[in-house]
Amino acid sequence: MRKIDIFDTTLRDGEQSAGINLNTAEKLEIAKQLERFGANVIEAGFPASSPGDFEAVQKIANTVQNSIVTGLARAVKTDIETSWEALKGGAEPHLHIFLATSPIHMTYKLKKTPDQVVDIAVESVKYAKKFFPLVQWSAEDAFRSDFDFLVRIVEQVIKAGATTINLPDTVGYATPAEYGAMFKYLKENAKGIEKVKLSAHCHDDLGMAVANTLAAIENGADQVEGTINGIGERAGNAGLEEVAVALHIRKDFYNIETDVKLDEIKRISQLVSQLTGMVVPANKAVVGKNAFAHESGIHQDGVLKERSTYEIITPELIGETSNRMVLGKHSGRHAFKDRAVSMGFHLSEEKINDAFQAFKRLADKKKEISEEDLFVILTDQQIQDNETPTYELKSVQVQYGSDSIPTATVSVTSPDGELLQEASTGAGSVEAIYNTLERLVKGKVHLLDFRVTSIGKGRDALGEAVVNLTYNGNSSSGRDVAQDVLEASAKAYLNAINRQLVNERQRTPAKTVG
Repeated sequence: MRKIDIFDTTLRDGEQSAGINLNTAEKLEIAKQLERFGANVIEAGFPASSPGDFEAVQKIANTVQNSIVTGLARAVKTDIETSWEALKGGAEPHLHIFLATSPIHMTYKLKKTPDQVVDIAVESVKYAKKFFPLVQWSAEDAFRSDFDFLVRIVEQVIKAGATTINLPDTVGYATPAEYGAMFKYLKENAKGIEKVKLSAHCHDDLGMAVANTLAAIENGADQVEGTINGIGERAGNAGLEEVAVALHIRKDFYNIETDVKLDEIKRISQLVSQLTGMVVPANKAVVGKNAFAHESGIHQDGVLKERSTYEIITPELIGETSNRMVLGKHSGRHAFKDRAVSMGFHLSEEKINDAFQAFKRLADKKKEISEEDLFVILTDQQIQDNETPTYELKSVQVQYGSDSIPTATVSVTSPDGELLQEASTGAGSVEAIYNTLERLVKGKVHLLDFRVTSIGKGRDALGEAVVNLTYNGNSSSGRDVAQDVLEASAKAYLNAINRQLVNERQRTPAKTVG
């Protein structure tokens, strides 16, 4: 069987989704799980774009050992130099350079002639090879490029030392037949193409990203790029979990193998959803909560008699457990720690103790503790930053009546340890809480988005609140959980504020060479 590599860009292209703002600790946690998932290449960010991205890429490169860690760079020397400083500690330093090649991009964005674009591409790859043994070059908007020009520029960057050539459908315009034909054309016409990996990168603007990715594989792609849950700019990227499962279920057709550990799919999907605040749609292929649900009586009858009548994918294949009751209020610390390890969490003794206490508090209020509940508790401890003083909610009380004005009274401790209390009104209970919190935090806040969803099932399910806002002009997202959705809403608001405080502590100038 032919083997292809999986290039994950959740932490770069995925984080460019509107409303996503991951901090360094969250990115590192996702990267470690991507390593467990079996991603061959992890694109950890864009080092030259900000000090925060530089720090995250550097930490991930210095931590991850079993996956290649790469960073994105423009075809600019300073970007390449900054990326080297961030990535040089990696097991196999890898750089991803991009440059637009379509007529519309060259004319209106780059304002360069085709000859100038070729020269810039060649010089940037040659310069990158002075630092990096592995250099991927991407023809941005490749599908809308002239294919003969693509052949020309690809041949030149291969001569310059590129080890991977990426042909993205940057705006999601291609159909599967057309996108596959581009790969076939390059395979047949570009000299030296057999010396490099050929990579596919598809966006989902017309809903064809996964289909286009599979078409590229059929036509010779050696690597495919995408994100977990298909997150990304605009309509997103190809969902890697869908690609991996499709290749596995239809191996009779594709005859392809990957290094993906399919039973890690559920966990990485949950982690990315929780930390980004991007809810997985119920009908999402492979990882949606309805992916294995059967409503029709005919379907139910068939599945009970023989699962394969209507289930081509089993829940167990992707790591979905059938036993949702995992621990209870009488469970001990040892059992709790064992369960945490079996779920893939490796916490310090201090964090295990804190997580266990949070579990006990929840167990006193909730009859059934589900794996989703444990996942939230353990993830929160895994990414918690204990070094930065932050705001902490002490109490929230809301007075509400259909004929009265909602009024909230909130108490918090400030980053310097001072107990603060304030009250305010609003058109609804949540607005009253947020108007009150805005008076308590130091800085200007503008709320952009807010939503609440349930974790698990039942009347006592946890409520998860997700908030997007700007704090002192910087975008931030926050999330938190509680059995009371108003408490969750207040905690999510403060979480967004606290994330900015943590980012400010981490914000140090990116180191560059020359």
